[in-house]
Amino acid sequence: MSHAMPPALPRNLIDLFSDTMTRPSAGMRKAMAEAEVGDEQRGEDPTTRALEERVAGLLGKEAAVFLPSGTMCNQIALAVHCRSGDEIIASDNSHICAMEGAGASAVAGAQIRTVPHDRGLFSGAAVQDALRDPTWRQAPRSRLVVVEQTMNYGGGAVWSLDQIDDVARVAKAHKLALHMDGARLPNAVVASGISAQSMCAVFDSTWFDLSKGLGCPVGGVLAGSNDFINEAWRWKHRLGGALRQSGILAAAGLYALDHNWTRLAEDHENAARFATMAGGIKGIRLVYPKTDTNIVFLDVSGTGRSAQAISDAVLAQGVRIGAMGPMLLRAVTHLDVSRAGVEAAGVALSKALAD
Repeated sequence: MSHAMPPALPRNLIDLFSDTMTRPSAGMRKAMAEAEVGDEQRGEDPTTRALEERVAGLLGKEAAVFLPSGTMCNQIALAVHCRSGDEIIASDNSHICAMEGAGASAVAGAQIRTVPHDRGLFSGAAVQDALRDPTWRQAPRSRLVVVEQTMNYGGGAVWSLDQIDDVARVAKAHKLALHMDGARLPNAVVASGISAQSMCAVFDSTWFDLSKGLGCPVGGVLAGSNDFINEAWRWKHRLGGALRQSGILAAAGLYALDHNWTRLAEDHENAARFATMAGGIKGIRLVYPKTDTNIVFLDVSGTGRSAQAISDAVLAQGVRIGAMGPMLLRAVTHLDVSRAGVEAAGVALSKALAD
């Protein structure tokens, strides 16, 4: 069976497909090349340990563990919190529900109960309505509530502290655990001005991605109590996430925390600019008129063309925008796309539709 190679991408591509498309800068590569390393499994990699300790402090947790991917951060957290037959409460557009290959059921043996939401943000009342009667032996046990910060498929929407506290009050009253999928937590912190520690205070576990807006080539850091992280390490081994001289990768994370965190504000400004340009094109509608962070969703049903056809047309002009559905485009800004690149992308989109 043969597999066709994807077509070569244009040179100098303006890539708005995702913030996972970032590439390590020269400074980050230098930090990686010069990293002091050791055997992570024996706790002897000083750079990895420094990253874990720094992230734990940043998030206000006792301990943290460096992991190869954000999905592994989520799946390990679900596996530690849940037992086979348990139930997780989340929105249907959350990453754990829509984008992780049914990992909750495959790995943790748990199922997901979805709740009504607005842009992926739900209320304590919605959690209350989703709770199972713990005395009903035929029902799964309600065990965990998962909040995604920011909400990818909610157009980068940011949970406020009030919204988080509303959900947490119900969860804690019923002895449910709370997990934050903080893939884009840094974006939420920069957009809201609320510290990461305050945003994560009520959660039993949380993490953020290094390989999205922070510009690292790989990895995420999962944080929680000492007991939680001890169990997370067991799952890290079990899932094949154990590393050796991981300090080479962890060094990129330390560099990103020093250089790429506050600059996320530029990505938010660029996303707002792209939204303004795209929203002014005939036939295009902003799915979420308010651009909270760095993600813009476009409904192209009014153009008479499919999202994929439009994506192909702008790619021919050196711009990549993701077709996320038959009539849905997503553009994500990041550190490798400048304001000039965003302007050029807006012009390319307009030209593609005019042609």
